[in-house]
Amino acid sequence: MRYGVPAGLAALALGLTAALTLTPTAQAGPQPAPAPAAPAQFAHPGVLNSRAQLDFVRAKVQAGEQPWKSAFDAMLASPYASRSRTPRPRAVVECGSYSNPDNGCSEEREDAIAAYSDALAWYITRDAGYAKKSIELMDAWSAKIKDHTNSNAPLQSGWAGSTWPRAAEIIKHTYTGGWPGQGRFATMLRDVYLPEVVNGKPNSNGNWELIMMDAAIGISVHLDDRASYDKAMAIYLGRVPAYFYLASDGAQPAYPPRSTIDTRSELIDYWHGQSVFVDGLAQETCRDFGHTGMAIAATMHVAETSRIQGRDLYPQFKDRFRYALGFHAQYELGAKVPSWLCGGSVAKGIGPATEVGYNALHTRLGVSMENTRKLTEGRRPAGTENHFEAWETLTHAENPN
Repeated sequence: MRYGVPAGLAALALGLTAALTLTPTAQAGPQPAPAPAAPAQFAHPGVLNSRAQLDFVRAKVQAGEQPWKSAFDAMLASPYASRSRTPRPRAVVECGSYSNPDNGCSEEREDAIAAYSDALAWYITRDAGYAKKSIELMDAWSAKIKDHTNSNAPLQSGWAGSTWPRAAEIIKHTYTGGWPGQGRFATMLRDVYLPEVVNGKPNSNGNWELIMMDAAIGISVHLDDRASYDKAMAIYLGRVPAYFYLASDGAQPAYPPRSTIDTRSELIDYWHGQSVFVDGLAQETCRDFGHTGMAIAATMHVAETSRIQGRDLYPQFKDRFRYALGFHAQYELGAKVPSWLCGGSVAKGIGPATEVGYNALHTRLGVSMENTRKLTEGRRPAGTENHFEAWETLTHAENPN
């Protein structure tokens, strides 16, 4: 496992000067349009969970097998799956930096997670009461919300906007009891959330754009919107290699596409002062593992949805993903932080971010990931961090579909 500094890399990285700054290569003449990323016909349900994956989970829970049964029980015991939950919609959700002020931010995110929790509970139990509660939550918000405001509006839209379509996909395409408000809900996604997220946020920390693309791609699937799907996927494909570093990228990470960051000194500032780059390092590693974990989760969510929609990105990004997961897992597990990394100290707290990526790479592709395995299995069942990651031990542990 290549988690230490490769021979000579530290000296090379520290010795680089501005004269060695990498700049984009100019390309003369018109460039061909990228190939469409969207399928000719979208698969439904197809946002993070496919029907085959959901059937696998349902069978495991009904058989009382672990870790799925304990994960399901934890979800049902949480406030998110409560039948007595009252929706708390607002016409305008105002979210400042770090959700301060928090005028509807927590309520929106948590009601979206609740709608998703109820949708999962419906599919696994076939108890229509859960489907009706999910619909109640979605209908309440689609009847009221008009806008997101303040500095965190794009990120807030990404958090909630990535969760709503997961719930809606399950209900719309598996529940036969009727959902008269589904058209209004789709309009909400198209008019309130999609414009806020689909163009990305190139100069912000990378977790923003990855979370926003998680939302944009999920919404596009639910709306059968091929143009928005293609746009969001192009942004995602450019952001991933600019967020997770591999030595094969060269002496430094790629500049964030479409951003104003184009010198080495600006890049180091953007990477929170880190100037030694090794396999698996992320743009926000030296900020904290919490935001890095959100970026990892969003990245894997998009890859999972893309695979369901017919384009498997895991083989393409296999090394980038496995080193990113393993690099952070080792320090989350307690490995000593070397002096060249973040000044010798990291802020741990990666959250429930590893289950989807670990399953994709280990279960499906057979990649050995010992540190990621220890971290993932040691924290099961993964719950929710109350933003947009929820119940991923239940949905993705050892799921081969």
